[in-house]
Amino acid sequence: MTERQLKYFEAIHEATDLALGADENVLLMGLGVPGPTGIFGTTSGLQDKYGARRVIDIPSSENAMTGVALGAATRGKRPIMVHMRLDFAVLSLEPIVNQAAKWHYMYGGRVRAPLVIRMIIGRGWGQGPQHSQSLQAWFAHVPGLKVVMPSRPCDAKGMLLSAVQDDAPVIFLEHRWLYNLEGPVPDGVYSTPLEGASVLREGSDVTLAACSYMVIEAMRAAETLASVGISAEVIDLRSVAPLDMATLGKSVGRTGRLVAADTGHAECGVASEVVAAVTEQCFASLKAAPQRVALPPIPSPTSPALADLYYPGANEIAAKALQTLGRNDVLPEPPSDPGRRWRDTPDPSFTGPY
Repeated sequence: MTERQLKYFEAIHEATDLALGADENVLLMGLGVPGPTGIFGTTSGLQDKYGARRVIDIPSSENAMTGVALGAATRGKRPIMVHMRLDFAVLSLEPIVNQAAKWHYMYGGRVRAPLVIRMIIGRGWGQGPQHSQSLQAWFAHVPGLKVVMPSRPCDAKGMLLSAVQDDAPVIFLEHRWLYNLEGPVPDGVYSTPLEGASVLREGSDVTLAACSYMVIEAMRAAETLASVGISAEVIDLRSVAPLDMATLGKSVGRTGRLVAADTGHAECGVASEVVAAVTEQCFASLKAAPQRVALPPIPSPTSPALADLYYPGANEIAAKALQTLGRNDVLPEPPSDPGRRWRDTPDPSFTGPY
């Protein structure tokens, strides 16, 4: 198996293509799936290749069409349902939360719902409170749902292939600022487990645990901390339901300190769950109180000036790490965004389309 450099959106496209080609029961559904932008390029050309009966453009009726996908899943199909925004998928919570997540339990294991629901999260260009939300904690709270948030192209491909083959409903969350990030991706079919974190950078002084786009910021924070002699370990959670407590516990056991970073809100969020779980299970290892880096309890702003105050990044992660170490170093600006004017405008690693 060889590796190539692929962008995140290309890795998702390749995984979807492989899944459709391998099993005629795999369906791809979503508003705009065969459209000119192809959901950030992740579905481009697939209807031409597999036909309109398997790659389906749906009407703007999220609740009904998610119900259709769920019904198909119980009849032997393996649908991949795409919502262009998580905010739009809120309209389909009933079939996801009250039906898909529960049927395996309610029917004694005789009913399965092998349904993948892709949802796009993330901010940009003042899209504000109804188009920028990161509500992964909602879904992670529901027993019966698996919730994954890969940050690297290789994991996006491997986890999507695994999700299609899984008999449980899987919520697959993609931050749109990841789509044009590039990385090594094996060719052909392979699987990345839906349960399990990944240690992206080893360190000895503090653990930075993050998910989705905040992994990118955590890696930048680790570089900044290294400039003042602090060794940060970076963990990509990859899955937020379930959490990989074995990897987190091992890391915190070594560093004694934790900063958890999330794209969602701090209150009752993923970062809070990481902090709570580590405190419960690894209390004896902690040398300082764990810290969270996440959104404040305010709807996403539209104003660029407010966005600069609202969205945390590498600076805030590094500052929290210093706090756990009892240090007050003046940190250099992280090498994250040359030429970038506002935090609500992507840094140069993002190249579009919208």
